[in-house]
Amino acid sequence: MKKNALIWLFLALMSLTATAKAPNSPWKPAGDKIKTKWAETLDPNHVLPEYPRPIMERSNWANLNGLWEYAIQPIGQKEPQAFEGKILVPFAVESSLSGVQKQVGKDKELWYKRTLTVPSSWKGKTVLLHFGAVDWKTEVYLNDIKIGSHTGGYTPFCFDITHYLKPGNQKLVVKVWDPTTDGYQPVGKQNANPNGIWYTPVTGIWQTVWMEPVNNKHITHIESTPDIDSQKLTVHVATEGTTWGDLVDIQVKDGNTVVANAKGAVGQPVDISIENPKLWSPESPSLYDVEVKLFSGGKLQDKIKSYAAMRKISTQRDGNGIVRLQLNNKDYFQFGPLDQGWWPDGLYTAPTDEALRYDIQKAKDFGFNMIRKHVKVEPARWYTYCDQLGILVWQDMPSGDKSPQWQNHQYFNGSELIRSAESEANYKKEWKEIMDCLRSYPSIVTWVPFNEAWGQFKTVEIAEWTKKYDTSRLVNPASGGNFYHTGDMLDLHNYPGPEMYLADGERPTVLGEYGGIGLPIKGHLWQADKNWGYVQFKNAKEVTDEYVKYAEKLKKLAHTGFSAAVYTQTTDVEGEVNGLMTYDRKVIKVEEDRVRKVNQEICHLFNQ
Repeated sequence: MKKNALIWLFLALMSLTATAKAPNSPWKPAGDKIKTKWAETLDPNHVLPEYPRPIMERSNWANLNGLWEYAIQPIGQKEPQAFEGKILVPFAVESSLSGVQKQVGKDKELWYKRTLTVPSSWKGKTVLLHFGAVDWKTEVYLNDIKIGSHTGGYTPFCFDITHYLKPGNQKLVVKVWDPTTDGYQPVGKQNANPNGIWYTPVTGIWQTVWMEPVNNKHITHIESTPDIDSQKLTVHVATEGTTWGDLVDIQVKDGNTVVANAKGAVGQPVDISIENPKLWSPESPSLYDVEVKLFSGGKLQDKIKSYAAMRKISTQRDGNGIVRLQLNNKDYFQFGPLDQGWWPDGLYTAPTDEALRYDIQKAKDFGFNMIRKHVKVEPARWYTYCDQLGILVWQDMPSGDKSPQWQNHQYFNGSELIRSAESEANYKKEWKEIMDCLRSYPSIVTWVPFNEAWGQFKTVEIAEWTKKYDTSRLVNPASGGNFYHTGDMLDLHNYPGPEMYLADGERPTVLGEYGGIGLPIKGHLWQADKNWGYVQFKNAKEVTDEYVKYAEKLKKLAHTGFSAAVYTQTTDVEGEVNGLMTYDRKVIKVEEDRVRKVNQEICHLFNQ
């Protein structure tokens, strides 16, 4: 071998050694599954460092993501004396990026422990400890005192830890139990035995953990509801510790220009007039900056940065007698991908904020104007990116509870599941919490309580309650499930190509799922075999040809009745290879220009 070649080889080996994790490093990705490009450069000392709640932002906070201790032990035991190793929060214990990649199951509990310090500048403040989401039942201990618990795998929760702090370091312990498909709680696509359309379980912390200091009197929640017909924005501000005479001051800005300002007593909804508002749409996602201040006795107690949009979603019968979906009082065809929101390395959790944004941007690049978020809820930043980039969102309730329909796929006109009283109560609790934490995001235009009869029960009651609880959005009562004349649309599923085998003369008819064109790409597969799509092809041209064929048929069906359609799906997921992109997001599996062109034609059917 020549001298130069030897030198090159030596330098290459040195480079690989320098970039690899040391054998004794406290963290490295677990397992040998495919990974995204973002996971390959992940810094365990700076994990998802972005502010986790941009629709309600304060300037002072502390991120608690990073390496914690963990242990898995039989259910019902005390805090372990010795922990097993390190886990990278906020990645679920079953994920590669957690550094653990172990399943827990219904008979065991997952324990976390870490030491934290509260900044000295926070002295005299109320200190809140936030969890973005933990799946499923959580108990939190601070300095060996149980300070609170929470059930629900998809919504944020927080505790006031002020009175349990001590001088110096604080000991934080979190215990989680998650029975996944052996329980009645919402799980979405998680399954204790993943295969086919069912994926790896997700247990424990899977969104950012963080702290922030506030005054005793502070804002706890902001809810903004637009009314473009009356040219007003109604803002509800919830507070803690306030008394009679305290007030909120709300300022609305368009860039640097103040367009409206209003004040109200705490606890009162504040109507804000916005003359000639800029309307939000996928084509023009105009957002107004909103600043909310809380005053008591003339003194500022809290200040929040937020945003809002003026938009309207509704239905209306067109000149041909077909009931259509409308956006801002105009017929508007909604078209987008079924988006699972899963990652080969982080499972429920995107490896970085850039990755979280990427899938939404690609939906826009593909020419879509909508995303159906499928039986999963995303972190707050995902919805803010939808608001900013301009994409409509159909938000599913994550499905759960065992039922014959899950196994037999008896979607249509079957009997509803009879749930236990405990199961019913938990569904209603978690669905309300999901709506509460998401209802200010203007991109969300449709609530979807049920999918394909998976756990479907009391459909009319649930749909009518959902509609009454949030009158500013539409309700898709059961996407591809058992049909009842309730809610705002009739939703059909058909694979692989689009078909309209039913129609509704009183509600819009939509195609909630179709497509599933498969293409396995070697080197980008979750598993070596048993990969499937509803139909499979050999290359991007063949897939695109089939995609365009379905799209041309969809155009015709749109003119005769469909008002929206959802293509399966954004990416491959585990054993499914029917994505527009591979699971690791490294390969676009279609001819993007052709897909974008036909998608844009569909999205603009009613506004040409």
